[in-house]
Amino acid sequence: MILMSPPCQPFTRIGLQGDVTDPRTNSFLYILDILPRLQKLPKYILLENVKGFEISSTRDLLIQTIENCGFQYQEFLLSPTSLGIPNSRLRYFLIAKLQSEPLPFQVPGQVLMEFPKIESEHLQKHAIDAENKIEGKKIGPNVCFTSSKQCSGKEAILYKLETAEELDRKHQQDSDLSVQMLKDFLEDDIDLNQYFLPPKSLLRYALLLDIVKPTCRRSMCFTKGYGRYVEGTGSVLQTAEDVQIENIYKSLTNLSQEEKITKLSMLKLRYFTPKEIANLLGFPPEFGFPENITVKQRYRLLGNSLNVHVVAKLIKVLYEYL
Repeated sequence: MILMSPPCQPFTRIGLQGDVTDPRTNSFLYILDILPRLQKLPKYILLENVKGFEISSTRDLLIQTIENCGFQYQEFLLSPTSLGIPNSRLRYFLIAKLQSEPLPFQVPGQVLMEFPKIESEHLQKHAIDAENKIEGKKIGPNVCFTSSKQCSGKEAILYKLETAEELDRKHQQDSDLSVQMLKDFLEDDIDLNQYFLPPKSLLRYALLLDIVKPTCRRSMCFTKGYGRYVEGTGSVLQTAEDVQIENIYKSLTNLSQEEKITKLSMLKLRYFTPKEIANLLGFPPEFGFPENITVKQRYRLLGNSLNVHVVAKLIKVLYEYL
């Protein structure tokens, strides 16, 4: 079996998307070059990368190579939430087996959004065409920032720069009983003082924070910039659960900076600890970092990681179903 997780920078949506021209792709292109020339081909292949890889030229070369080698394959876009884990981390996966017969769940030319169910007759409705994804990338939320622009009820900005549609989506996620609560992944009896957001960050990024409570069933994807940058790097935890976040944010208007900090501090917002992120990623309870690894370095390493449970499930599919 070959397990691969090539450098994702050439394919990430916020990067330059250099694809095959990015030097960081060279090592993977080398693997694709030597694969057909191996005396004995691997029986299985599992590959992971970021969302965006599925529409890259490198992906096309991968598919061409494994098809020429005689592999049957299926592509996926999967998130840990499919396994009941309260963390969104959508990633591209490909599993392949060296055989002539199609896989039981194989849907040619499509990317499945759920784990394989051999008995299911309705996989088609859970699939998305790779070409349609290109169009989907061009569609963004229609957010209204000024009163001069006409918006529907779901598009109108409420508090914290969120729309009614976004709040409704979060409420639906928190109401999904198939997903565990965040409190099941939190640490107990540790000193959390170093993880509370400093006043400067509270004041500057208050409207951009993705805030969750221990009873929530969701969290954003944690990136390697977590703890250093705020916007888009991961959720923060509201530890004062009895405080109503909406009331806090709606009371900020016309307050001085000091008063705003006082109000926001009532939420007791903190970063998730590295151990808590490792728990969400499926690392075993006994996992830990050497003491000389700083918190910043731990966040960076975890941000470049993948979810252990998702990979384990796909390996199980390869061995049990195939």
